[in-house]
Amino acid sequence: MKAIGYNKSLPINEPESLIDIELPQPVASGCDLLVKVKAIAVNPVDYKIRQRVAPDDDSYKVIGWDAVGEVVATGDAAANFKPGDMVYYAGDLNRQGSNAQYQLVDERIVGSKPKSLSDAEAAALPLTTITAWELLFEHLAIKQQSPGSSEKSDEVILVIGAAGGVGSILIQIAKAITGATVIATASRESSVAWVKKLGADHVINHTQPLLPQIEALGIKQVTHIASLNATESYFDTYTELLAPFGKIAMIDDPSKPLDVMQLKFKSQSLHIEFMFARSMFNAADMDEQGRLLTRVADLVDQGYIQTTSGKNLGIINAKNLKIAHAELESGKAIGKIVLEGF
Repeated sequence: MKAIGYNKSLPINEPESLIDIELPQPVASGCDLLVKVKAIAVNPVDYKIRQRVAPDDDSYKVIGWDAVGEVVATGDAAANFKPGDMVYYAGDLNRQGSNAQYQLVDERIVGSKPKSLSDAEAAALPLTTITAWELLFEHLAIKQQSPGSSEKSDEVILVIGAAGGVGSILIQIAKAITGATVIATASRESSVAWVKKLGADHVINHTQPLLPQIEALGIKQVTHIASLNATESYFDTYTELLAPFGKIAMIDDPSKPLDVMQLKFKSQSLHIEFMFARSMFNAADMDEQGRLLTRVADLVDQGYIQTTSGKNLGIINAKNLKIAHAELESGKAIGKIVLEGF
């Protein structure tokens, strides 16, 4: 089968940073599905793994943690899907990724693909959907309500870095099934327009002091913060603007230690979301990820959530994946970068 991989961690402009290769087609067993990959999306975790994790031997590492495909075979313990089913998933950091024609994935972390989206549009969603859902409902404990309800709650969520992949789906989920007020941060004109389109109630500029901008909105105090990047730059401000017993959930890797004891005086809490935790450690509730993906697919098909696909770079090969990695490393991507077909 065709695949894209590497055997040395190299800068993306090096010829062998990602190369087109041929690998044996894997065989499904146990709870695994064998999926024929139709479309993929690229995430920051892709270039971080490429930069930091090289194979120990002469083998090739295949990365990629967002895919849509067709189930072509199932393991003897798999019961939720059958050949011919269209699925979407983020996969497992411990295993070969989705930058290949065929991939093995545990059915417990797989959802049914949204029927109303194309393969490429759906490929933009899994990793960021899981991250946003776990952050909102498992870490921040935001209250859920019926889709389309107009009832407002007292919850106010500040989303830092809202125009990126996770922020783009988090805003939509929050607006679809919670009554929270969503304050998004964005600085570029295109980013501001994007988060407004996705449903943000208010938009402030993260390059300017946050507290006076929030106070100028004349709304209730912030109760929850989704810190999606640059947490170390804003952490001192978070503790000041966040209400007593407020919650912060972060997904990034701060470049310096955080003084968490600042949280004590208002009895605030800090949570860290890492969506691969369930699959990497074979958690007892791994199937929660499959369930939430199928739930979000239903919300998509009902019209409450749109794809976060921002750019389609064409077929899945080393040349196009290098372009995707370079753009993500620049930090200027809006929405998700997708590729489709081999």
